[in-house]
Amino acid sequence: MLRYSMVVATLMALAAPASAQSIGGNYRIDGTNFDGSRYGGTARIVITSNTTCEIFWDTGGGSTAEGICMRNGPAFTAAYVMGNAIGLVIYEILPDGTLDGLWTVAGQRGNGTEVLTPR
Repeated sequence: MLRYSMVVATLMALAAPASAQSIGGNYRIDGTNFDGSRYGGTARIVITSNTTCEIFWDTGGGSTAEGICMRNGPAFTAAYVMGNAIGLVIYEILPDGTLDGLWTVAGQRGNGTEVLTPR
């Protein structure tokens, strides 16, 4: 019974949402568009609670986006607005703090990729 209780306690601790605070800060962007063309820029994540945040992207040439984000364990998601487009990005948080993601835009087929590297 004690072993079962320890296993349950461990699983519950692993399932609990991780703090968003460990991902706040500035990042370098390396991404690909739907057609495979590359883009870069900077991103900033601002913590708003233990699990939520705001995210801002600047990919140059006046192209900016902003959104809300949330972390749960190794998953980090953001919904964003870029001009009239609404999108979604899902990142995996790697052990070194890099965010490795896939993004899409509502009403369009396909996805792009994006890596946010801490600066």
